Amino acid sequence: MKIILCGYHWIGCKALVELLSKKNQLFVYTHEAPYHINDLAALCVEKKVPFSTEPIQLNNLPFKADIILSLYYRHIISKEVIDSCDGKIINLHPSLLPKYKGCSSLTWAMIHNEKQAGFTFHYLTEKVDSGNILYQKKIRIEEFDTQITLYHRIMFEASKQLNKIIKMVIQGIAGQPQEHLSGQYFKRGCPHNGIIGEHWNPDEVKRFIRSMIYPPLPVAVFRNQSIHNYHEYLETLQTNLDTN
Repeated sequence: MKIILCGYHWIGCKALVELLSKKNQLFVYTHEAPYHINDLAALCVEKKVPFSTEPIQLNNLPFKADIILSLYYRHIISKEVIDSCDGKIINLHPSLLPKYKGCSSLTWAMIHNEKQAGFTFHYLTEKVDSGNILYQKKIRIEEFDTQITLYHRIMFEASKQLNKIIKMVIQGIAGQPQEHLSGQYFKRGCPHNGIIGEHWNPDEVKRFIRSMIYPPLPVAVFRNQSIHNYHEYLETLQTNLDTN
């Protein structure tokens, strides 16, 4: 098959390896990666797979794809590109759609004390995270999870379904519409600007601290102090009480 992979991060790299194992013809669109992000561009060089760090557009498509995969890709994909593969374009979203559309879905799920998170493979449309659902899986949020552990657990489980999803698309399975379901959209940006609220209860503080842990990104902040764990929060709170 001719497959275009729009990918980034761990899941992009894992998908490339899986797709190559099936002898597919591939082209990759990705992003330049900082040192702490799994580098899909470097992996393409190593595996001799053609790629581009330019945004995917109709005028730079390498071929008419049988399927396009969007896995942690950070550019909006246009209707013209969607139409170029007859709508056979799939996105992986790290939430149980229609809940937590948009950005920081796992972070918000932890903040809101959800007991489960998960992932959704859905058809990509012009409207963000609103296409028909092909496959979902629930993942328990452990009380000791941080954002980074939850992300990697979910991406690992999602990667195991990739070949199944491709077969479903090629077979013409339409999936389940979302239109009748309610959901909330979250804009790009750090929840609460990364700042712990002055009047949050202990459980809210603990969840927020864990939800912000994704090294080397900034951790939660309380009264201008970086907070890596609940003990540091209590120390900061006590220091301010003693000062006053």
